[in-house]
Amino acid sequence: MISNQEKKADIVILISGGGSNLQSFIDACNRGVLDGRIAAVISNKANVKGLERAKIANIPSFIVDHNTFPTRDAFDLELATVVNMFKPDLVILAGFMRILTASFVNQYVGRMINIHPSVLPAYPGLNTHQRAIDAKDTIAGATVHFVTPELDGGPPVLQATVPIEKQDTAELLGARVLNVEHKIYPIVAQWFCQGRLTLRHNKVFHDGVEIDEKGLLFKDK
Repeated sequence: MISNQEKKADIVILISGGGSNLQSFIDACNRGVLDGRIAAVISNKANVKGLERAKIANIPSFIVDHNTFPTRDAFDLELATVVNMFKPDLVILAGFMRILTASFVNQYVGRMINIHPSVLPAYPGLNTHQRAIDAKDTIAGATVHFVTPELDGGPPVLQATVPIEKQDTAELLGARVLNVEHKIYPIVAQWFCQGRLTLRHNKVFHDGVEIDEKGLLFKDK
């Protein structure tokens, strides 16, 4: 939570690929609807489009290549070192495709968020869209949640749903889900930057009120 509302929150964003969610944060900052400053972008892969997006936006970017470290712990230690250079108020995982160790996550509990392409608790992990189609679900969606050591198990903050159509492939469904991701992720970051969102004892509070364990439901205007 940001105690001084005159100060923009410092945000560090971790990526692994194209950075479309990163772009949604860049755009939100440029439009003045996110009271934060993206202090750095860190990728665990070189030569990804997300790094180009950061460069175009004049945001410092860093590569911490997980392939150059002998262990997961060694990678996470270096990653934390780079993150902590910027003393972030908020750490955002935006398509960051690494499972982080508990020792890393515990440094940022209550100030690190992630977005998952399903309506959690359904379908944690990978291949969420195909799994939803195979299960003959009628809806899919996305969930913004606080990050805890449990994979995709942190308390949800905000969820959005989209219908699953008969003709959907995983790719078609994924594109529609990604569209709502770009809408809801900056909203949650803004709540945090405004001091309206907190995590206490693994429970999420929005404007001081504890929210349901499924999180709030996004309704598009």
